[in-house]
Amino acid sequence: MEEVNIPMYVAVALGIIILFSSFVTVQQGTIAVITIFGKYRRILTPGLNMKIPLIEKIYKRVSIQNRSVELEFQAITVDQANVYFKAMLLYSVLDQQEKTIQNVAFKFVDDRNFMQALIRTIEGSIRGFVAIKKQAEVLGLRKDITEHVKEQIDKILEEWGYHLQDLQLNDITFDEAIMKSMSQVVASSNLKAAAENEGQALLITKTKAAEAEGNAIKIAATAEREAAQLRGQGVALFRQEVAKGMSLAAHEMQQANLDNSMILFTMWTEAVKHFAENGKGNVIFLDGSTEGMTKSLSQMMGMMQMDNIKGKK
Repeated sequence: MEEVNIPMYVAVALGIIILFSSFVTVQQGTIAVITIFGKYRRILTPGLNMKIPLIEKIYKRVSIQNRSVELEFQAITVDQANVYFKAMLLYSVLDQQEKTIQNVAFKFVDDRNFMQALIRTIEGSIRGFVAIKKQAEVLGLRKDITEHVKEQIDKILEEWGYHLQDLQLNDITFDEAIMKSMSQVVASSNLKAAAENEGQALLITKTKAAEAEGNAIKIAATAEREAAQLRGQGVALFRQEVAKGMSLAAHEMQQANLDNSMILFTMWTEAVKHFAENGKGNVIFLDGSTEGMTKSLSQMMGMMQMDNIKGKK
């Protein structure tokens, strides 16, 4: 029976273990930091890598992916109002350069200490900004606060090997009493704006109504003026035609050697007949006596004589 060589099998087993331990797999999105006897040696990129067995050691695997954290903290304004913030912080490793990875791996004892320093730095920056602002200004300064924080801590984070990508202030609240007073201010402002809008609408309505009424009066007045002008022109034309007719009749009677009183008498009787036919129940008083008729004929003859004199001129 052959004797089993145990030391040889042990040596072979150790060799296999050592061989396999020299291969290192680094996941996508991470970078491995290698040390030798506790001192930084080099970095390993994603994929299959090799290291010196038993000498080189993976000290830390650094994630180069984006990371986020939620923050809740309090600040005090210059007018002593408590402001409560809820924020979301998005950050990542600055780049994949060896120096940057060294800073990320060795600046802090662990990720817990780094996160504590990051949160306290951001909170301090926001508190310092809010401390010089009034409570009424804070709600409108979200963008300004974010820009201020980035400006203040970007350089510090770069020294740590990180970059602040975004800071979102999701919620900004105050003490209950302040929130209630702010709601009352907003409500009163809305009521004031509604009253002003209603007043303006009423003013516009009344103005338009007044303009429409004025235009209607203007149109009516223009129409009345034109109608009166036309009536006057009609009366003037009527009188002109009557005068022409009377002058023509008198001229013809003179040529026929007739007395002018005949045509006047005829006109008188025709007028009386016209009054009777078209009076429509109205009472018209005429002096039908001989003296009244003589007086009326005398007046009409005088008018005709005046027309004749004007015609000769």
